[in-house]
Amino acid sequence: MPKRIVIIGAHAAGCDAAAAARLTDREAEIIMLTNERYAGYSRCGLPFVIGGHIKSFQDLIVFPASYFRMNRIDLRLETNVTNIDVKAKTVEVQYKDGRVESLQYDSLIIATGARAAVPPIKGREKQGVHVLRTIDDGERIEQSIKDSSSAVVIGAGLIGLELGVALVERGLKTTVVELLPQVLPAMLDKDMADLVQRELEKRGLRIITGKSVDEIMGGDRVSGVSVAGESIPADMVVIATGVRGNVELAQKAGIELGETKLIKVNMRMETNVKDVYACGDCVESINMITKRPTVCQLGTTAVRQARVAGTNAAGGYATFPGVLGAAVTKLFDMEIGAVGLTEAAAQRSGIE
Repeated sequence: MPKRIVIIGAHAAGCDAAAAARLTDREAEIIMLTNERYAGYSRCGLPFVIGGHIKSFQDLIVFPASYFRMNRIDLRLETNVTNIDVKAKTVEVQYKDGRVESLQYDSLIIATGARAAVPPIKGREKQGVHVLRTIDDGERIEQSIKDSSSAVVIGAGLIGLELGVALVERGLKTTVVELLPQVLPAMLDKDMADLVQRELEKRGLRIITGKSVDEIMGGDRVSGVSVAGESIPADMVVIATGVRGNVELAQKAGIELGETKLIKVNMRMETNVKDVYACGDCVESINMITKRPTVCQLGTTAVRQARVAGTNAAGGYATFPGVLGAAVTKLFDMEIGAVGLTEAAAQRSGIE
């Protein structure tokens, strides 16, 4: 009997894990499950579709349906995994039509990714308030742009600034609000961040740092935000305050989480449960400088981890050495890249 590999998740981590598994074992049965309508697309490109640099959201799809057919990967869209039984080696799934099924596995790869982290801001439930994590999110933002002349983005990390720039490029008067005293706090030291901020402000993007959004104002629909006593009009708001790993399914199954509250894995991407692997935004990584667990929820990291997980789940041997946190972006015509620790991160790790 061919080996059955079940993969939960169908984006950067899930798809590359499936590809590596197929390369390693040409006969394995590979089943990939996702609760989304689309699989195999680049989340990193979503702001650039909104900004008009990429023609459509469909152009973000890296793994088309033909890829899965050609490689004999059984992709099941709009399918919820409700439980993992590691003793019986089964996953319980519910399909779009309501049918439920128990799938047996020989190897399981958890690539459940992450979801947008939404802080408890008063008014966050109003119409016109968005997050950006999926193509569906992007399409909703596109609809809002058509009826908007002003916007507020909450958060000045990579996605927040990319979105802020995209909205300016679409003609909206846009303000980005960041709680911390600088933009790109996980990526740049303050002196470089200040340089980036000045350049963005020259291009028409208003940026407020060191202050929080107290409330999203309006009736049923958003009309603005309150920031430290200032009312900023906004026809739409996008919350871009990071992501939170989808670890609940794994945790319920008895799979160990690490000190970062993400799934703990070894260099072969194995969890504490035999024949269960994990990769992508739901797992913690080891920082190659500090040798300590860290959160590195980047697409490039997910792909490298996935290739290791897929190879090993299919019976091969591969290892993942850890991360340096290399990241790049482009804001207007300014290209920004970083690798390693910021000064603040180094100080937190006791490095002078």
